[in-house]
Amino acid sequence: MVVILAVGGWLIWVLPGPHLTAGLGIGPVDGTITISSCYEATDPEGNDDGTDCTGMYTPRAEGEPRRRITLDKAATSHRAGSTVEVRLVRGRAYEPSGYATGTWVTVSGLILGAFLALSLFFRASARKGEWSHGGDYVLVFIAAELAALVVGFVAGATTTLAIALLG
Repeated sequence: MVVILAVGGWLIWVLPGPHLTAGLGIGPVDGTITISSCYEATDPEGNDDGTDCTGMYTPRAEGEPRRRITLDKAATSHRAGSTVEVRLVRGRAYEPSGYATGTWVTVSGLILGAFLALSLFFRASARKGEWSHGGDYVLVFIAAELAALVVGFVAGATTTLAIALLG
């Protein structure tokens, strides 16, 4: 059980973790982006995916070149020419944003819910000495996935409110 949860935690640490910390504004600022345009982004299926902005990235570290970059899941649609402090994760820029926070908290919860249901299933099977009936754990899985959606929404709304109040 512990090993399965540890693998799930590691996956969260590696996959959505860096995006989540950048979307929360945790860690040092990597540079700034001068916005050239913002647009409503869509995912591969055509669903709304927040606001993205493109612009010229200027790193804080001296000697690194300027380059074009995308500000992923922006907090708001920025005016062209405005400058935003950003953190970089895997070639994309992030600012503190409720939409980014909600998205990555949800992804983390979806991963955790799957591994939690799997670990509980294996624990029950080991306790009985035979494969447990999986029906109850399918319900645990569904409940955990629904909880991830709710927690992601609440985290995103809270972050948006905090950004609006605290700047």
